[in-house]
Amino acid sequence: MIDTHLASFDADVLAVSHQVPVLADFWAPWCGPCNVLGPLLEKLEAEAQGRIRLVKINADENAQLCAEYGVRSLPTVVAFVDGEPVDQFVGALSEGQLRAFIDRIMPNPAEMARRVAHDALMAGKPDVARDALQAALALDPAHDDVRLDLADVMLGMGEVDGARAELALLSPRTAASGDARIAALNTRIAAAEQASHLPPAQALLARVHAEPANLQARLDLANRYLADRDYAPALQTLLDIVQRDRTFGDDAARKSMLAIFDALSETDPATVAAWRRKLSAALN
Repeated sequence: MIDTHLASFDADVLAVSHQVPVLADFWAPWCGPCNVLGPLLEKLEAEAQGRIRLVKINADENAQLCAEYGVRSLPTVVAFVDGEPVDQFVGALSEGQLRAFIDRIMPNPAEMARRVAHDALMAGKPDVARDALQAALALDPAHDDVRLDLADVMLGMGEVDGARAELALLSPRTAASGDARIAALNTRIAAAEQASHLPPAQALLARVHAEPANLQARLDLANRYLADRDYAPALQTLLDIVQRDRTFGDDAARKSMLAIFDALSETDPATVAAWRRKLSAALN
């Protein structure tokens, strides 16, 4: 538990809420129900062992924050997740009611491990991300989103067999859902398997230059780039095929571009938008 005020609110509440849910307890020393609620909140924060954060805000000293978040009665507790207020209550709840409120906003341990994995990937540490996701699945083996994340990370590390094995463990419902991520992963697995029998990208590029009309050579080069997660040249090579003959290989180039869009949709939406426009122009 910490005390905060206007100047430190963004750092203590909004920033931290991107890691764990934050309970902002608006209280005042003269408020009897506040003095009942406060110790209960502190007890439950301690029990949560880092899965929530309690921040106390003295309403008498922070009128601007009270106005911003619509605090008119004390105590008021506002829950923040990912920088936004997502729930709140007014008055001193019972311990059982508090537990129910916290359970609604507190991510399960698997979700927390997933966040750790995401941060590790952003920091260029795929091995740490893989370990975190495997730990998340140990906690919740039925969490298909985590399993898809793990397959993606493993594929990026060249662990094709491991990625394929994770996809095979998806629940029947998810496997049959038509989730774009599954299609994208299967495309990358296929590209990696094909690329394992192909020469390096430079040799394939030389072949394309020597045989400009050889669309199979271009598709081989795109698969090599895709297996290496070198998305920009992969997309350009695939677009070249679409512009020359969209039907080549049962529309393989366009389908591969769509799979790359799915793979990049969350991490690089600007790139996806730019290439979607190029593909649309080529098709029209």
